[in-house]
Amino acid sequence: MKIDISRLLEEIKASPYREIVVRAPHTGVISFPAIEKGAAVEGPRGRWKEKPGTLIATIERERNPKPIYASEKGEIVGVNVDLEGKFVEAGTPLATIRHLLTSSEVERMILKEALYLFRAPERAKYYFTPEIDKKIRASNAHSVVVRDGMEIMIMSRMKRESPLRYDGPEGVIYAVYFAYNENMDAGAPLIGICPKEQVSSIQEVITRVQTEWAVKD
Repeated sequence: MKIDISRLLEEIKASPYREIVVRAPHTGVISFPAIEKGAAVEGPRGRWKEKPGTLIATIERERNPKPIYASEKGEIVGVNVDLEGKFVEAGTPLATIRHLLTSSEVERMILKEALYLFRAPERAKYYFTPEIDKKIRASNAHSVVVRDGMEIMIMSRMKRESPLRYDGPEGVIYAVYFAYNENMDAGAPLIGICPKEQVSSIQEVITRVQTEWAVKD
């Protein structure tokens, strides 16, 4: 089914954020730092995300306090301060962060809506067949046209390798979501397929996002 890419982008612009609910990771007694609605918070930082985000709350169980940090940059739009000093169950909502979408996040959202996602049938490592891998290295993934029933990958699991045939509409490989030697969970997207006639329109919108979107990564 053909997707109106420009309209999709306008819909995202109309609501350019997502809300993240911070929940209790396990049972315990909750305490909040001096954080309130409207406060700006940071997510994990550093090259390897080794620096934790802003402290949202602390949960204590059996005299063992555990900090709960913000997972993304954003603004606090709600804090359940009535839980201060109370025992809560795992999964209890503690606070809500409004995260403004970055250009890369918008790009991923558009591609996952616009492309046909060919997914991993089971948890395993995946590789392109030598023929397809050679084409991609010589040019790029957009140069590879796939058709239903075509053998495109090798699935490696428990030291056994088996061919994987493509099941879906004809098109070019626009996006690759797996990495070599990386285990992919069952159901995870492996590649995104785009009809030939839509490649230019998708690329045009992606270029607009990369150049015009206010929040960069």
